[in-house]
Amino acid sequence: MTTHRAGVDEAEHVAGVEVKPVAGHIGAEITGVDLAAPLDERVVALIRHAVLRWKVVFFRGQRLDHAGHIAFARRFGEPVLLPGRGPHSPPGFPEIETTADRLELSGRYGMERDEWLQRRRHTLLRGWHCDHGTRIDPPAATVLRAESVPPYGGDTTWANLAAAYAGLSAPVRAFVDGLRAEHRLGVGYQPRLGGDAYARRLLDEQVASVHPLVRVHPETGERVLFVNGYYVEQIVDVSRPESAALLEMLLEQAVRPEYTVRFRWEPGSVAFWDNRATIHLAPGDHTHVGAARVMHRVMLHGEVPVGVDGRPSEPLVGTEAGRW
Repeated sequence: MTTHRAGVDEAEHVAGVEVKPVAGHIGAEITGVDLAAPLDERVVALIRHAVLRWKVVFFRGQRLDHAGHIAFARRFGEPVLLPGRGPHSPPGFPEIETTADRLELSGRYGMERDEWLQRRRHTLLRGWHCDHGTRIDPPAATVLRAESVPPYGGDTTWANLAAAYAGLSAPVRAFVDGLRAEHRLGVGYQPRLGGDAYARRLLDEQVASVHPLVRVHPETGERVLFVNGYYVEQIVDVSRPESAALLEMLLEQAVRPEYTVRFRWEPGSVAFWDNRATIHLAPGDHTHVGAARVMHRVMLHGEVPVGVDGRPSEPLVGTEAGRW
């Protein structure tokens, strides 16, 4: 989001608009706002403040179309334009990427979706991620809109990485403050024998960066445990066994239930989250239901992460997310 150094404990009250926290450390529902209508600057400031304070905010019953979705997102930053998007993304709206969960990857790369996921998710924590974290400049925020959802299942869960860092003991915080980790596409993927189109794509279009394990949030000043199970496998300058043990400990810390919130989607629901201070878990409990889960996403340009020592992230391969 556009830098705005307002204190996270100060927000102007707007008549008719209410921010209702839904969990102890993360998540709030905002009511009294029509996102399709022109928004007063005070409402924009209130929403920005709520995202910084609660990390993810939810709106229900919205009537956004693609143009309205983009217009709302632009009030908070510049949308990321992906060179390649999913096959269901709308033509004429390059800012939007559409996913249709039951249809995505069916038959692509010579395998069905379930096999593809099985080969990708080698640990129970593998699915937790921030959006496009391998970029040198991961997106600052994401605005996700639900078009259609199954009658049950399909919830998304977010975790507050600032609260997770604060919850570590002081000696552990001091230790991880100085560490850096490699983020890259395809971590832990198990290729098929005899050739694998997905593995070839990972090699041909690889994106990788070294990010601080603890980044300083550019707007709130909070220290954030910048770790996830989707892109991170190796902590720099430690052995692989040490790295695996440390990452498992830190990931388990990050996704402790008290640092998470789970959201039940409805058609017209919108979630707006700080991609710098959260990781989220896409659902895996709905593909058997028989109804498509169609979601539209706009991401906002972010900054190059900076560690506690003031050192920025470093690109290894590629500088943008390519087709990912």
